[in-house]
Amino acid sequence: MKITADTDVLVRAITGDHERQSKAAQAVLAKAEIVALALPALCELVWVLSQGYEIPLAEIAEAIRRLMNGTNVVVNRPAVEAGLAQLDAGGDFADGVIAYEGNWLGAETFVSFDKRAVKLMAGRGESVSLLS
Repeated sequence: MKITADTDVLVRAITGDHERQSKAAQAVLAKAEIVALALPALCELVWVLSQGYEIPLAEIAEAIRRLMNGTNVVVNRPAVEAGLAQLDAGGDFADGVIAYEGNWLGAETFVSFDKRAVKLMAGRGESVSLLS
């Protein structure tokens, strides 16, 4: 079976917080021929784990790396790496993914009201503009 796992499945597989559902999530991910990790699901996953479960960002980044390095996993690796770079710097995973995808679509500059996001991206040499 080739699957796309939604955020709830990923949360259950990672946290193990619901015995029956967690085992089912882990089993389906392990047995699938292909697990497609969609960018919106990963963005939601980071938010749920950081805000709802209060898991440290470094642990979330490691969980995403373990997921994306699974032998049966397909993912937009450059977009996820951009999100992880932002997360590793203490920023928002989704901002990194958004900036990457915007660039891929032809944008030259990431614009935001988020001072932290802009500062972190500028520090990595990305073209950014802080709106006020």
